[in-house]
Amino acid sequence: MVNLRSKPRLLETFLESPLAGLLPWIAMAILVGPDRFEVAVCTALGLSLLFTFLGHKRGTSFKLLELFDLAYFGTLAVIGLVASDSLITWLEQWAGEMTNIALVVFAFGSILIRNPFTLQYAREQAPEELWNTPIFYRVNRNITLVWGGAFAVNALVGLFADVVLGEPNGFWTGWIIPLGTLLFAVAFTEWYPDYVSAREAAAAGDTSEPIPPWTGLIDFLPPFVTAVGIAMLVTDNDPDWVAILLIVIGAVSGIAMRQYSNKPESAILER
Repeated sequence: MVNLRSKPRLLETFLESPLAGLLPWIAMAILVGPDRFEVAVCTALGLSLLFTFLGHKRGTSFKLLELFDLAYFGTLAVIGLVASDSLITWLEQWAGEMTNIALVVFAFGSILIRNPFTLQYAREQAPEELWNTPIFYRVNRNITLVWGGAFAVNALVGLFADVVLGEPNGFWTGWIIPLGTLLFAVAFTEWYPDYVSAREAAAAGDTSEPIPPWTGLIDFLPPFVTAVGIAMLVTDNDPDWVAILLIVIGAVSGIAMRQYSNKPESAILER
């Protein structure tokens, strides 16, 4: 059996996962906007410092992503302190795209040098004998690709909102689409290692480890769709009938997915 990571241990697992290094970027990308540059940068830098401190208090090694976090957000914080009002206004408009593009370059750059940034996190959750195996590299390369793709999509959505729509803080382009892509990346990060482990075990003749169903990739969708509908009603984003339809779709799809997930494994595999 190929165990690509250990069982979750709440805070410890979070600090040992790439999510700890990526959360400051997610916060920055979501929070930045008109009159929110300082808040977004301080939040991202604060999270970077907090997670780095907590991680190394537990004896974990320094990660490239952590250092990149501190350097990038620290630089933006210094710029924010000395920048003119016109520069702050410019940063409020474009910092979201800058942040996404910076992380895209970092993510794909780490793949180009054959050192996907998630490798450093994964090595703290997997047995040492797996660190240099092709499957271990492939899993982390693909997870890194998904995160790079998510931030690339968000950068393009942000550019479209700013350049074409002229609405950098739009409901869909500024909040819903970026959050949805990031939630998918989070789901993939949690689902994919277990999926590959189970498939490799099954190929080796060990069927004791169940293969996670593909629904694990979209478990977040029903509550997310419902939340979007509620947010539309609360923020008066018309039309109301679309908001109500989203709430209904989210509730019904959630029930359907739970029923699908509760089916016997044999019934699912026959599909």
